[in-house]
Amino acid sequence: MGTERLYYQESLLQYERLFGLIGQPLSHSFSKSYFADKFKHLGLADTHFYELFPLAAIEDLPQLQAWYPNLIGLNVTIPYKEVVQPYLSSIDRGASMVGAVNTIRIAGQEWTGYNTDVLGFRDSLLHILDGQKPDKALVLGTGGAAKAVQYVLNELDIKHISVSRTLGKGDVTYDQLSATLLKECVLIINTTPLGMSPRVDLCPALDYTVLGSEHVLFDLVYNPPETMFMTKGKEQGAKVENGYDMLVGQAEAAWLIWNT
Repeated sequence: MGTERLYYQESLLQYERLFGLIGQPLSHSFSKSYFADKFKHLGLADTHFYELFPLAAIEDLPQLQAWYPNLIGLNVTIPYKEVVQPYLSSIDRGASMVGAVNTIRIAGQEWTGYNTDVLGFRDSLLHILDGQKPDKALVLGTGGAAKAVQYVLNELDIKHISVSRTLGKGDVTYDQLSATLLKECVLIINTTPLGMSPRVDLCPALDYTVLGSEHVLFDLVYNPPETMFMTKGKEQGAKVENGYDMLVGQAEAAWLIWNT
């Protein structure tokens, strides 16, 4: 282990309770600053710390555990929400039903997986819908975040169609999205990282000109606060929402799990 790596490790071992986020990339994440502010507010900054762990591969997770025996909890983001499951001792029933994990509680050698994206997304979605339930939704993407979104839509009895770049992974591909389908699906949810900082010039390949004021565009991306996906929707009169409230909701739910 190099001197820099050793110093970094020792600096984190000084804390009684260590938390973090695994994924790749993590430069867009607000989680570290969010929990730093939370620990400061609660008077826990001397004993609690939250770090970003940009794992090059999920196979590096056991090494992370070996380096930091003071780890209490982890959040999980793209692209590891599905592939992290074999590394866990057990999976909460809700996360098992969703098929994706975004929160891990660590108690010694027991690593338990949970999904708090469901709670965060449901609360944020209900807020923006404001009592209106759409008949049909489009879910852009088929990864771990999409699974949580589809779980909530099923709970709310909202029909949905998943969209993927790859034939066979979703219900349809982007090339198969007709103007009629886009008009029918007044709720469109982006679960992909397209438009996330630093690639803010990207957005899902939709014909935004067919959208109107009846549409709601929900982007799980929260950095930047307004993505190209949202901007293009607003230009057509659509109502838009980013993923920040969902982030806060799932983070607070994770905090409760880590302290149960």
